[in-house]
Amino acid sequence: MQNLETTPEQPNVIISPFSIALALSQLALGAVNETHKLLMHHLHDNTLPCYHESLHNVLVHLRQDLQIATRIFLRQGFEPKQEFVNESRRLYDSEPAVLESLEQINNWVANATNGMMTDFLSALPPNLLVMLINAVHFKGEWKARFDPRFTTRGVFYLDDKNMVDVEVMEDAKHPLSLFIDNELDAQVASFPFQKSMSLLVVMPFSGQVNMSSFIAKLNVSDLYNRLPKQRAVQVKVPKFKLEYAQELRDVFTKLGLGEMFSNPNLADMADGPLLVSCVMHKSSMEINEEGAEAAAATTVVISRASNPIFHLTQPFFFALIDEKTQVPIFMGVINNPNPGAPFLERGEPGNKDKVGFPIDKNQEGLLGGPPK
Repeated sequence: MQNLETTPEQPNVIISPFSIALALSQLALGAVNETHKLLMHHLHDNTLPCYHESLHNVLVHLRQDLQIATRIFLRQGFEPKQEFVNESRRLYDSEPAVLESLEQINNWVANATNGMMTDFLSALPPNLLVMLINAVHFKGEWKARFDPRFTTRGVFYLDDKNMVDVEVMEDAKHPLSLFIDNELDAQVASFPFQKSMSLLVVMPFSGQVNMSSFIAKLNVSDLYNRLPKQRAVQVKVPKFKLEYAQELRDVFTKLGLGEMFSNPNLADMADGPLLVSCVMHKSSMEINEEGAEAAAATTVVISRASNPIFHLTQPFFFALIDEKTQVPIFMGVINNPNPGAPFLERGEPGNKDKVGFPIDKNQEGLLGGPPK
């Protein structure tokens, strides 16, 4: 959380740690040696006996209240190792399917999130071989609903100078678990749902707190375990419906998982060099008088490691160097390798109709005039 930066376009952060962990855990099934150690270290496998079996049991439990779907999409003709497919199916119910189109992916996510997330990807990543994808959907009713007759216009204070207009749900006697944490200098509250889920809220008393630094101090389990019995509380809660999308490569690199993208060993997934090219995460959440609805999807995209590309198709500098003495014998700048040819406008390949003017042969060039 503390490594996810907000922007004016995305001032809020909403993620599903469970969805992200599920995607990385399935990736770990295909990783070996140092890559496997690195992934399992960041998944805190030391906190669980038999990590994958334990996560499988968590998955079974969570499906009582959540809709969770997983899938392996494979490029036509790509053959992963059968053991990887078998373990993905056994532990995470992740069935393989041939990747056909962008629409197929987005329809799968939309269906898995009950239509809450309709455009998960805007384009298919290039050189894609495998997509390890999951989607999570939750819809819960408050144990104590808010009466929509008491929902009014109110304000939300952004800082000591700015505020925004919002719809505010109100209840004079709302059953709530509430306490003050003096160390955090914050109020902690829990809103229970009808089933075994609750919404934990932590609000600093000061509106000037840096939230990235603040959340670094939080221990969600500790706060939850310290919740007192419910009591009647005067409550005001803003209604909202928000979305968040983030490519997580930079964040994971900051956390120490950079090797996953630069030089992973995924030998248990397939033969040959493979790369994790991106990890895409998207979440959405709505809170209203009836309850809350949230959806998230995460995909790990795996591609074939290929030779880097270097095409000299734009102006460039050059130097001819004697390797022993490193004396530059020639150097220059090439702005146009064919100065006698007519100009073409950038457009469709092979378009011969849009012709511009040729270079003036008498124009002085960068290297002291036109060639003889």
